[in-house]
Amino acid sequence: MTAIAIQTTIRPARPDEAAYLTELTMRSKAHWGYDADFLAACRPGLTITADYIASHPVYVADDDGTIIGFYSLAEEIPGQQVELDFLFIAPEAIGKGAGKRLWQHAVTNARRHGYCLMSIVADPNAEAFYRHMGAVTVGVVLSEAKVGRTLPLLHFSLL
Repeated sequence: MTAIAIQTTIRPARPDEAAYLTELTMRSKAHWGYDADFLAACRPGLTITADYIASHPVYVADDDGTIIGFYSLAEEIPGQQVELDFLFIAPEAIGKGAGKRLWQHAVTNARRHGYCLMSIVADPNAEAFYRHMGAVTVGVVLSEAKVGRTLPLLHFSLL
C-alpha cells in the first residue's frame, strides 16, 4: 500500500470493533519506539470500549474491509469546543494519507455540529502532523501515563 486506496471509506465505528480499535491504538503508539512498560502504562487511557463507541462519534478508515485508522470526538464545552480524543493510524498506513483524510473528516464533522474550536492533546511524535494540518500549539498538559511527562496541547479553529 503506497497511498490510501480508492476503496477506503470513512464510516461510523461499530461497538463490536472496540477491541480491534484498542489494539490498533497500541500498535500505532508502539510505532514510535516506546518501551513495553510505558505502553502498559498508556493502555488504560487508550482502551476503546463498546460503551465509548456508543456514546461518542467514532469513525474508522476502512480499506476494503481492513480498518487502517480511526478518530473520535469528545465534547468539552457544549456547542463550543470539542476534543479530538483519538486519532490513530495502523503503523503500516502511517504516512500514506489516512491520517489526513480522518483529520479532514473530523474537522467537517465538528463544524457540522457547530463547534468553534477543536483541542488536541497529542503524543509528542504527532505534534508536527497536527501543526501541518493547521493546529497551533498553545501549551502542555501532564501525561496520565508517566509522572513528569508533558504532552503538547494544540487548538484548531473551526471558524
